[in-house]
Formats: sequence, C-alpha cells, structure tokens
Amino acid sequence: MKIVSMVNMKGGVGKTTLTVNLADFLTNREGKKVLLIDVDPQFNATQCLLGGDEYIEYYKSGAHTIVDIFNDSSRVVPSLTEGLTMQEPVKLSEIKPICSNRGFDFIPGALQLFKLEMTAGSGRENRLKRYLNELADVYDYVLIDVPPTPSVWMMSSLIASDFYFIPVKPDPISMTGLDLLYGVISECTENHGLSLKCCGIVLTMVDTRSTQQISARNFLDASQRWDNLLYSKSLLQRVSVARGQLNNTFIMDIDDATLKSDFSAIVKEFLRRTKDEKNQ
Repeated sequence: MKIVSMVNMKGGVGKTTLTVNLADFLTNREGKKVLLIDVDPQFNATQCLLGGDEYIEYYKSGAHTIVDIFNDSSRVVPSLTEGLTMQEPVKLSEIKPICSNRGFDFIPGALQLFKLEMTAGSGRENRLKRYLNELADVYDYVLIDVPPTPSVWMMSSLIASDFYFIPVKPDPISMTGLDLLYGVISECTENHGLSLKCCGIVLTMVDTRSTQQISARNFLDASQRWDNLLYSKSLLQRVSVARGQLNNTFIMDIDDATLKSDFSAIVKEFLRRTKDEKNQ
C-alpha cells in the first residue's frame, strides 16, 4: 500500500480536483483499490463525493468521519432525548470507510475538525498513521487531501505518508510558494525521521493559450531542487471541471477527449513514479 499526501501551501490550485479525479482514474481505469482521506477541515473532497443532503444525513447517522480518527478522548455531545451525554472515542479498528458511487472508498471530512484540540507532541499526530497501518493489506493507494496550511493536520498526513504529490498553478505566487512548502516538509521529515519522497509536481488549471505555463515549466526545469519532478502533462483549465465538482461530475464523465487523455497520462506517470520508489 502506497500512501500519498496531496499537498500545497496555497489554496485554489486544484488540489482537491486532482485528488478526487486521481482516485477515480486509479479505480476505474487502472483497477486499483483506493482509499481517499479528507483531512482538510474545509472538506471540499467530501463535497465532491456527497451532495449536501447526503452529507447531512450521513453526519446525523453518527457514521465515521476524519474527526473519529484524530479524537482519542471522551467528549460531551447533545442528545435530543437524554440531554448532554458522554461519548467515548471510537477505536481505530472500528472506523470504517464508506464506498463512493465511483467505486473507491473514502473517509469523509468534517468542519468539526477545527474544534478538536491538536498540538504537536500530544500523540494525536500519529493516529492517522496508526489507522492506516491496520489497512496495509486492503488498499493499493491511499490519497490524503491535506489542508493548504502548515498545521498539525498537514504534519499528521506527512507522517503517515510514503510520498507527497504537489499540484501547482502556473502563476508567480504559486511558484514562489514551492520553496516554503519544501521548508515545511523538510522540517517535518527531519523532526520525525521520515523517509518521505516527492512523486512529482503537476501543473493545474493550465490555459494552453497563456505563456505562464511555459514560464512555470522553465522555472522548474532550471531548479536543482525541483529538477525532474515536473509531469509531462498538465491538468487543463476547463469550466466543465469546476462546474462538475458542484454536481459530483468527474473528468471521466466530461466529453472532452484532450482533457481525459492528458489526465490519463498524469495517472500513468503517477503510477510509474510511485511503483518501486518506496523500496529503493
């Protein structure tokens, strides 16, 4: 099982779009068993997989979310029939992913993650890794949608991962943010003794008519730090992709041969870059 953190220090770069569609292609084009974990408190990946009403019903049912993975203490919860009751934490072994209508499994995110006290050194930052250790024989790939801020959530995701994958928008602000991301990942790697590898950088939201993508490619090709990490194909900018996320439509569903062909090439390169690197 290969665990990959999908990470960038800047929001709005197409990270969630890349994550959910990568899970979809790995499952339905490549025959892989995939688990997606939504660690971002904004839970955008979850909203791509569950409609608003579906999510409300899911949450009301008391089914598991990312909060259950990180929460290891009792908490007081309101009850309509019993007033305030004490709820014990869920055992990691009891937390079950749900199957999306695309065929891959996922752990839904939750806004309540913001309310959970998380400090480095408390031990909670290792719970995601412990949870995934119990699933080692179940999945081929685990994709973690990481929040775009340096936080204990990002640290927990990196601790649990074998690789990190960087989506980046080809604009000057996003490109300069790469070095900041490198610093955060390097610090986490050193502090926790991780053998974490970058499985590449993919340009996202690319307008082929713009010269920005050319400048971005030149910048990355000239960088010793990021040399040989840039994917040959990009995630193209399409209104249909942005619209699709609002109604649970995926790239595979869109009638756009170039978009699907380029994304399929990204998936193939992702598989090549993660195939044997863990054991090298």
